[in-house]
Amino acid sequence: MKIHLTINNALEETEIHIHAKEYNEQIEKLMKQLQAAQTTMLDGYLQQEIHLVKITDIYSIYAEGAKVFLQTEEQEFETKRKLYELETQLAKDFARVSKSTLVNMNKIASIQMGTIGTTELLLDNDVSIHVSRKYIKELKRQLGIGRDS
Repeated sequence: MKIHLTINNALEETEIHIHAKEYNEQIEKLMKQLQAAQTTMLDGYLQQEIHLVKITDIYSIYAEGAKVFLQTEEQEFETKRKLYELETQLAKDFARVSKSTLVNMNKIASIQMGTIGTTELLLDNDVSIHVSRKYIKELKRQLGIGRDS
């Protein structure tokens, strides 16, 4: 991969152009990282108020029915965004651990492996979250633990 940087004082904002022979996993990952780097806050709704929630304050994001919630230390905020959109937008810091839950990897205190193949995450706020078997291998890879890291 070649990287070129051109400084142009005439530009009002930074532009990023990607020229590739084909769309592949590496390009997709790069685009996710660039998009995630721009996001520092999400809009969260609590009754009739809109709050700007810092991504670093979010422990987990989960879907319940048709609604998606942002869980912080003190509150749970509803968001108008879809879970899959947030997964893409926050791919740098969040990992999917079940069909309906994303977890902030920076807030994981420990991983508890059960005797019958169950896995639970203990977050810094003492909340325990179940990890589906389907997602455990990717979670370990993202955390850089295990044989496949």
